[in-house]
Amino acid sequence: MDKSFEPRQIESKWYARWEASGDFQPSGRGEPYCILLPPPNVTGTLHMGHAFQQTVMDMLIRYQRMRGMNTLWQVGTDHAGIATQKIVENQLAVDGKTRHDLGREAFVERVWQWKEESGSTITNQMRRLGVAADWSRERFTMDEGLSSAVRKVFVEWYRAGLIYRGNRLVNWDPALGTAVSDLEVNNVERDGHLWSIRYYTVDNSDSVVVATTRPETMLGDVAVAVHPEDERYAHLVGKLLRLPLSNREIPVIADDYVDREFGTGFVKITPAHDFNDYAIGQRHGLAPINIFTLEAKVNENAPEKYRGLDRFEARKRVLADLEAEGLLVETKPHKLQVPVSQRSDAVIEPMLTDQWFVDLTSDAQQDGRPGGRKAITEPALEAVRSGEIKFVPENWSTTYTQWLENIQDWCISRQLWWGHRIPAWYDEAGNIFVGEDEADARAHATVAPVGALRQDEDVLDTWFSSALWPFSTLGWPGDGPVKNERGQIVADWQADKIFLPSAVLVTGFDIIFFWVARMVMATKYFTGQVPFREVYINAIVRDAEGQKMSKSKGNTLDPLDLIDGIELEPLVEKSTRSLLIPQVREKVEKRIRKDYPAGIPAIGTDALRFTFAALASYSRTINFDIKRAEGYKAFCNKLWNAARFVLMNVESGEIAAAGAPPATEAERWILTRLQRTLLDVEQHFATYRFDLLAQELYEFVWNEYCDWFLELSKPALNGDDAAAAASTRRTLLVVLETVLRALHPIVPFLTEEIWQSVAPMLGLTEEAILRRPWPQAAEIAADDAATAEIEWFKNVLSGIRRIRSEMNIAPGKTIPLLLADGDTADRARAAKFAAQIAFLARVEAPQWIDAGADEPAAAAAVVGSMRVLIPLAGLIDLGAEKTRLGKEIGRIEGEIKKCEGKLGNANFVANAPAEVVAQERQRIADWGTQLGALREQLQKLG
Repeated sequence: MDKSFEPRQIESKWYARWEASGDFQPSGRGEPYCILLPPPNVTGTLHMGHAFQQTVMDMLIRYQRMRGMNTLWQVGTDHAGIATQKIVENQLAVDGKTRHDLGREAFVERVWQWKEESGSTITNQMRRLGVAADWSRERFTMDEGLSSAVRKVFVEWYRAGLIYRGNRLVNWDPALGTAVSDLEVNNVERDGHLWSIRYYTVDNSDSVVVATTRPETMLGDVAVAVHPEDERYAHLVGKLLRLPLSNREIPVIADDYVDREFGTGFVKITPAHDFNDYAIGQRHGLAPINIFTLEAKVNENAPEKYRGLDRFEARKRVLADLEAEGLLVETKPHKLQVPVSQRSDAVIEPMLTDQWFVDLTSDAQQDGRPGGRKAITEPALEAVRSGEIKFVPENWSTTYTQWLENIQDWCISRQLWWGHRIPAWYDEAGNIFVGEDEADARAHATVAPVGALRQDEDVLDTWFSSALWPFSTLGWPGDGPVKNERGQIVADWQADKIFLPSAVLVTGFDIIFFWVARMVMATKYFTGQVPFREVYINAIVRDAEGQKMSKSKGNTLDPLDLIDGIELEPLVEKSTRSLLIPQVREKVEKRIRKDYPAGIPAIGTDALRFTFAALASYSRTINFDIKRAEGYKAFCNKLWNAARFVLMNVESGEIAAAGAPPATEAERWILTRLQRTLLDVEQHFATYRFDLLAQELYEFVWNEYCDWFLELSKPALNGDDAAAAASTRRTLLVVLETVLRALHPIVPFLTEEIWQSVAPMLGLTEEAILRRPWPQAAEIAADDAATAEIEWFKNVLSGIRRIRSEMNIAPGKTIPLLLADGDTADRARAAKFAAQIAFLARVEAPQWIDAGADEPAAAAAVVGSMRVLIPLAGLIDLGAEKTRLGKEIGRIEGEIKKCEGKLGNANFVANAPAEVVAQERQRIADWGTQLGALREQLQKLG
């Protein structure tokens, strides 16, 4: 092994070897274990959220593969309809062209060309992260196999009466010219105004004042509403008002949606441009009036003077006209939640348009077939209610069920050219014909087509194809192998359906509604199975201060910059190049220069992955601190150096992995600690507590193996007992090889590199560590008696070293050691470990002080009931020792308070395992013994 750990050199060679050797493909042996990768957008690049989520998935896949499972990590990318089309349209705009200049066929061809050139960016970055995905089965949501599945699902749901076309209110992006889902809309707080406008009754005998944040929409008002129990305005209900600036009459209605305490207590009702108003309009049978074109300009349904104006220009004109007519009562500042498109930054306009919908709410169709609620929604609800699907943490199941219980029909059409074109055709009479192709549509026609057929121009929502991901990627609905464009088999439903349900879905809480629930609905309907057994909801990655990562804040981090490192100036340029506003660019540059004055140091993939694992608790968010990542790079260095020490101290040639029982108590102690660590690690894998898993392994490697066992092995390695030396060498190697396997799911590159040097020494013949079995705790013998002995020995050494450190005694200086109090077991242990204590602690042979004998002034540490004393004479300042003892007493008093706090908590005592409660009580007793001895020692010093 090289002298120093160089992550880049290691990482550059191992991933290509793993992929080429087929180590990521299903083995065909063991129980199936599958994870579905949430398909990243083909437009995307790896960000911190991806890196965190994929680290978690990779840990699970590697762990389960080593446990003998037949693992499949199904990967692929999403065509990302809006995002991808926007990129190519932006490219055309540089040349002064639009997609309409090219025409649909040429434009779609241009998008495919872009996808082939740039679409693999994120998958190559995933390889840098070390993901053990089966790339031979990589899918794309618009490859032929998945497209076939999309068409089949659409047609079957349509023929079952579960898909329909209707004129309904949707989120409309006027810049992109398409409907968008709620997920693609951000509610942004902005400064706005609340305008109060007077509406007179038609006979001018009375008036009402309405408050609105969007006065331009009054041109489409169809009513004014009051609360039915609002006595102030009961006399107005049923009367007609004259709509200002228009020649229409609208009624006053009563509806309990109205908040009597907000504004004037009157609400204008514009069903064509507000979702709440739309619902009110339906309850009262009010016909909506659409006043905007699809470009968000005023249309012919408004008075002529406003027609053709942009909606915000129309607002100015409407307000000016209201003021001129004396109808603008009040204008006051108001904070608004404005719906903004994620893709275009345009303000979303609720718009009535003809769209395709999946029925998720009706109870039964007219012909007696089950409606969407019974056929699609209820089975998805029952899957979670029954425990067939479990959420981790469990509280997210409530989020899932509440949304499905209040679900609305799903708008699945988008007014784009890039995507799965809706398989519906229209004849010249407006009849609709649906089929997997035109011939199939004609074959299933219930009426004779009038004239030629034309296909629907719209495409399907990206989430529609994503909902089929759990089974379409496995080859459904085919009955044979599915091949990619290179002729390689990527799926075979008959062979691969063993991977459905998958074991666990790892995803974020923000897409529970839009992806998780829809996968359950579609998979249950078409396969009768759930798509996955568990859903692990990972946290959202924020910066070190807990703020959301944002380019405009300058607090985003690129995972590859953390892996490779980046100097300050390139980091500044990279972080500011896309910021168009000079003030924002200047602010971001200032922050980066402050936070990273020397740039970002190279952390390496393994240290980054370990950081993610250590942060992966059940919390909703995690704060990523680069300093913590640097700490885990130090952990990687520690393991590297420990391995070099072991290999330098093991004779060349092969050492049997198994042989005679360990010769020393130190060996039996480290093996016991290894067994307990493995048991805990397996438990944490089962409960998805990756933070506790990482902590267990960190503590074992850093403290117990590197700091203690390597130290405890030195007397045997340097002693005269050949059998003890040989046994210790074997145990050093065996424990190292075992812990490398346990660490491999978290830090794959480092463990592979070290393992390749260790394996030959133990006669292991596997080509890679991933082919080794997971270490079994049951195969490691525990020795509690040896553990008790070594823990006593460790406490003695720690006490001596703490005194040396705090009293500034030179590490190389040999000092006297006195022992007092204790029992016969302490005396026996002191005799047994005398040579090791002298060797490792640099002390003279320990001398016992008999009870009642005079004691010299000494610094003390307490081990159980025994005092470890270092005489003060010529070594230590008396005042300094009193101060040290006072601090130690304070520390132990704090520990006792912690234990008392737990035991004083009724919930803890009632719910914690009995052995945990007993352990806390024993800790109080042990701390109490030490506290008494320290106070006694302090008293002796005066």
